[in-house]
Amino acid sequence: MIQWQWSPFNELTGDDLYAVVRLRESVFIVEQNCPYPDADGRDPNAWHLLGWIQSSSGRKLVAYARIFEPGVRYREGSIGRIATAPDVRGTGLGKTLMAEALRRIESLAPGQVIKIAAQRRLENFYLGFGFKTVSPPYEEDGIIHVDMLR
Repeated sequence: MIQWQWSPFNELTGDDLYAVVRLRESVFIVEQNCPYPDADGRDPNAWHLLGWIQSSSGRKLVAYARIFEPGVRYREGSIGRIATAPDVRGTGLGKTLMAEALRRIESLAPGQVIKIAAQRRLENFYLGFGFKTVSPPYEEDGIIHVDMLR
């Protein structure tokens, strides 16, 4: 069972932040072979969604997303750095993570448009949540993306 944690940056503990860095680094840098810095200076202005499981070796971060209220990163609210650990993929956790992120951003900014910069290979996943593609494909850090709005 996933335990969800919502935190602004200044309330993340050192252990929380270390787990976030490890998951994001393993997914966005190592797994995707994308040798670009993950620390983009935006984390202090975001809400962070952490999905934990309890295992015999302790608590493990298996899902993560960060959320910006409207006007912080874009004119719209936005969700980004959406990641799940490889060992939980195919379980539906990605859909649960996205649904939780959408619930939160909609509670922070009811009725506002939400923007994501989606990796093109995941475009259909986000279409399933009501997002619409609003840009041609573009390259960011060596990966093809599209902008999507909901």
